[in-house]
Amino acid sequence: MAEFSSLRIDPKSGFCSSNSTFYSKRVPFPLPSNHALDITTFISSYPHHGKTAFIDATTGRHLSFSQLWQSVDSVSTCLSELGIRKGNIVIIIAPNSIFIPIVCLSVMSLGAIITTSNPLNTSREFAVQMADSKPVLVFTTSQVVPKLAGSPLPIVLLDEQVATEKTGQVKIVTTISEMLKKETKDKIRVRDRVYQDDAATLLYSSGTTGASKGVISSHGNLMALMQSFSHLSNPDEGEQTHICAVPMFHIYGFGAFAIGKLPQGSKVVVLSKFDMKEMLSAIEKYRVTCLPLVPPILLVMVKEADEIRKKYDLSSLQSIVCGGAPLSKDLINRFMEKFPSIDIRQGYAMTESTGFGASMQTPEECLKYGSVGLLSPNLEAKIVDPTTGTALKVNQKGELWLRGPSIMKGYLNNAEATAATLDSQGWLKTGDLCYIDDDGYVYVVDRLKELIKYKGYQVPPAELEALLLSHPQISDAAVIPFPDEEVGQYPMAYVVRKSGSNISDTALMDFVAKQVAPYKRIRKVAFVTSIPKNPSGKILRRDIIKLAISKI
Repeated sequence: MAEFSSLRIDPKSGFCSSNSTFYSKRVPFPLPSNHALDITTFISSYPHHGKTAFIDATTGRHLSFSQLWQSVDSVSTCLSELGIRKGNIVIIIAPNSIFIPIVCLSVMSLGAIITTSNPLNTSREFAVQMADSKPVLVFTTSQVVPKLAGSPLPIVLLDEQVATEKTGQVKIVTTISEMLKKETKDKIRVRDRVYQDDAATLLYSSGTTGASKGVISSHGNLMALMQSFSHLSNPDEGEQTHICAVPMFHIYGFGAFAIGKLPQGSKVVVLSKFDMKEMLSAIEKYRVTCLPLVPPILLVMVKEADEIRKKYDLSSLQSIVCGGAPLSKDLINRFMEKFPSIDIRQGYAMTESTGFGASMQTPEECLKYGSVGLLSPNLEAKIVDPTTGTALKVNQKGELWLRGPSIMKGYLNNAEATAATLDSQGWLKTGDLCYIDDDGYVYVVDRLKELIKYKGYQVPPAELEALLLSHPQISDAAVIPFPDEEVGQYPMAYVVRKSGSNISDTALMDFVAKQVAPYKRIRKVAFVTSIPKNPSGKILRRDIIKLAISKI
């Protein structure tokens, strides 16, 4: 990061006119000087006064910090005995659980790499990801096991229910409960030296375009994220209890809750899956102070506010952190009318930036409606004209580029996508159209990247288009994001049928639904005679979106 002393930076906006770069207005934090350091050791060395690390909202089981680190010791010993070594990839396919942090910390302590997958994915989707990432071990639940039938990979169950007709078609080697019984005293564990620059996680993202790609983040990237959380925590807010209502297989749930609250000694209540009633009950029961949400859930809270306030005591709740998609000013105002004592803190991050981006930290910052907050500490940004490549100034709209200690190493097995997203100077091209105002606040205006955001989940149109084109009665197809107040956006398909075909929209939606996770399903189909494309054959998606919206 450039030295502030040698630059002329506007203290109000953070903009430096000499290099057209925006610098974070937040106080920078020091990075660890020891290069031979893994993220697990780094987190465990943080001093704090916390007692309880995680609570299972369904069972009420508590996991203290001392139990957590003992569990990590036991599981990492078992992993070592199973032959897991530095550079091996271990996949977790499971809903949220208090066991996921234990597994992640154990795997990373050995220098092995964690990858995750949505348990709602289909067998086909698992097979595609595994072919790319080549894991050597799977942690999953008995509910997912039938979808892994025929896989030669050894499996560790995160639950005990193994009674399934397809259990015989997989190789279950042990369970997490057996691993946790492992005595570690006097055990000699095989451990390789792990460095900050070594890969730690491989979380999948659709990036700025195309199919899902494995994002390689290093131990150093995760350390920067942990430092940021600790640096930004406000001691005046007192002891915090967070609830993890977002998936841990996503950077939001993984970075912020599976590991992100550990350095501060904060308590995290874990919901196995999102359920509005369970979430509200848990907030009341455990006196939760901070709630992470995506915009569609916030909308439900606004619509059902009167009933919610009658049934649940939410007086402990101080703030809601909202990410995944920008919130409209209207929705923020409606929420504040219904819940005036709760701050809405918006944020912005990507898997490729290891959860870094922008955030709001104080009630004053929350008043910047429509903004996603100030740049994260130690982060630099540029706003770049997507046509000319010219770096722009304050209040000018362009593609947001980011640079800093949390930016990914690159995409797995995809040098072309890495080169298109990361330039030679370390700038990450986010694919988001943004501007930064006179006070240094970031505003997300639109997406340059071709992604659909359904309830905060990323849906790549290219994947659905490929499936549609595999149908024998379809000659061409384009998938677009169709706006919806409750879910944000859902996939809509424009389809060209082959001559003589009269396949229905329902039949096409069913064809896709059988092959993808529920959040990727096409919800609307329009039949057309041709798909608009440019001379090089690229779908003119924005033209199709305008057409679709004009008919609402």
